[in-house]
This record gives sequence, C-alpha cells and structure tokens, in this order.
Amino acid sequence: MTTGAQTPRSPARPPRSRLRTFLPLGVAAWLVLEIWLLVLVAEASSGFVVFLLLVAGVVLGSVVIKAAGRRAFRNLTETLNQQQSGTPPEAARPNSEGNGLMMLGGLLLILPGLISDALGLLMLLPPVQKAVSRYAQRTVERKLRAAGPGTLGDAFRQARMHRPDGKVVQGEVIRDDPDDTPQDPRPPLTR
Repeated sequence: MTTGAQTPRSPARPPRSRLRTFLPLGVAAWLVLEIWLLVLVAEASSGFVVFLLLVAGVVLGSVVIKAAGRRAFRNLTETLNQQQSGTPPEAARPNSEGNGLMMLGGLLLILPGLISDALGLLMLLPPVQKAVSRYAQRTVERKLRAAGPGTLGDAFRQARMHRPDGKVVQGEVIRDDPDDTPQDPRPPLTR
C-alpha cells in the first residue's frame, strides 16, 4: 500500500574524473606487463635468475630507503640544533633535497617487476630527481592557484602569505564597522 508520498531522489553524482576512470585500467595493464616481462626473462634464462633479480631489487630498495631515511633524519636534527642554538640556518645544503624521491625510488625497487625496478633506478639519478621535483612543484602551485575559496588549496594559499621582505606576519583581522549594532546577549542553553 502506498501513501502517495514521493520517494526522495538522490542528488546527481558529479561526473567521474579521468584519473578515477583510467587509474584502475592503468594499474591492471602495468601488472599484466610486469608479469609478462618476468615470464619472458624466465623463458630466456631461468626461473632462478628471475628470483635473483627480484631479491636484488628488494635488497637494493631497502638499502636506498634506509640511507634516505638516515639522511633526512640527520638533516632534521641539524636544523633543530641550529634553531635551538640561535644560529641562522644554512641557505642550501647540497644533500637536503630529494630524500622523498629517493625513498620513492627505493619503494619502486622493492616492488616486484622489471618496469618498477627500472623506474626506481631512474628515480635515483639526481637529474631525474630535479626534473620530477620541479614538475611536482609547478603542478602543486598551479592547483593551489586554481583552488576556489573555502577549499584546502585556499587554506594553503592563505598560510603561505608573507610580507615582501620575507617575514611571515601572524595575526587576526578585526573589523570594526560603524553600522554594527550591539546584539542582545544570547540566552543560556538549556537541556
């Protein structure tokens, strides 16, 4: 028996982005290609050689991640020590950047497969790290500029505001308009 009331309709879903549409397909294609290449190498040599390649990738990736983590921790402790002692921080350290990309390269080496190993080895090269870092920085800045008010990108843009001399000004804006009328005090909340 119906009461004649209309069932509420769900709001229209926004269209799926191209990334959400093609990312699962790309991951599936990548996995199939990795397995196919491993089978080709196993047919050309032996399964033991493939096993040794995979183990070498895991060991090398672990060493790279451990070294990048130690370097990042050392840089952090040096920076904290400099700030606590009151000395000005160094403008640029030669090895202070690229730890994240180096860890990404190590992670790609740990993943089983020949394509991920090749990409991981590429990420260990300093020119590739610089190019990827510049591309990522430009992409993030472009996304932040395109972000509308009230979004997370807007919050980051507001947090990065600083004076032309480079000093960050912390503060709060208090508007004192003459047309503001005093409001009555709010009644207490009762339960």
